[in-house]
Amino acid sequence: MMVVGLTGSIGMGKSTVSKMFADEGIPVFDADAEVHRLQGREGALVEAIEASFPGTTGQAGVDRGALAERVLAAPEALRQLEALIHPAVARAREAFLAKHAADPIVLLDIPLLFEKEGWRAVAKILVVSAPADVQRSRVLARPGMTAEKFAQILRQQLPDAEKRARADFVIDTAGSLDRTRDSVRRIAACLRAEATA
Repeated sequence: MMVVGLTGSIGMGKSTVSKMFADEGIPVFDADAEVHRLQGREGALVEAIEASFPGTTGQAGVDRGALAERVLAAPEALRQLEALIHPAVARAREAFLAKHAADPIVLLDIPLLFEKEGWRAVAKILVVSAPADVQRSRVLARPGMTAEKFAQILRQQLPDAEKRARADFVIDTAGSLDRTRDSVRRIAACLRAEATA
C-alpha cells in the first residue's frame, strides 16, 4: 500500500481537493472530519474537553469558536487540547489503514502533516496551494473569522513556500475547479502507476 499525505494551509482548498481524490476512487482519511466527529454531538472527546476547558461545550458538542478563543493564543492550553485530540485521531487513522490494507493507494488528509511530524509516515506528499491574496480572501470570508484569528492560525502553520518546497506534488487551486480536477486526475494516475509498478 502506498500511503500518501495531503496537506495545505488554511484556505488553500485542501478539503475540495481531498473530495476530488475520493471521487477518483482513492480511499481518504480526513483528519479534520474525524476531529469534528469526536467533538460533535455525543462525540467521544466532548466530556474530556469540557473537563479541561469548562464552558466550551453544549448540546451540539464542542463550541469550536469558544474553544479556539481559549487555546489559539495560549500555547500551553493548545498543547493540552492536542494531547486529547491527537491520540484519538491516531487510533481512527490506524483503523482506516487496517480497513484499506488491500488498497494500492490511500490518502491521509492531514492539515498539520509537517507541523506534527506526520510526513514521516507517508511515501508521497501532496501540497494544496494558492497565492496569499487568494488564501486571505477565502479565509476572511468565513463566518466568524477575523484578520487577527487568521494571523494566529498562520503562526501555527509552516509557511506555504516551505510546504511547496517539500512536496512531491503541488496542486494549485487558484484557477477553476475543472483545472484543479485535471491536476488531481493526473496526479492520481501517476500515483497508481508507481503503486502498481
